Amino acid sequence: MSEEKPEPVARTGADQPWDPEDLAEAEGEDPTPENVRRAAEELDEEGPAAIEKTVP
Repeated sequence: MSEEKPEPVARTGADQPWDPEDLAEAEGEDPTPENVRRAAEELDEEGPAAIEKTVP
């Protein structure tokens, strides 16, 4: 009996919610208020693309 396995689902970094602190750390920065503010602006302006640039 051969049971077919489902195709694995490809996920990208943007498939999950990200906080500005997470993005700052993923970019190799400390989560200082300045870096968190910059990351928040990136997320607001670029949406998931901000994450895809860092965590494909």
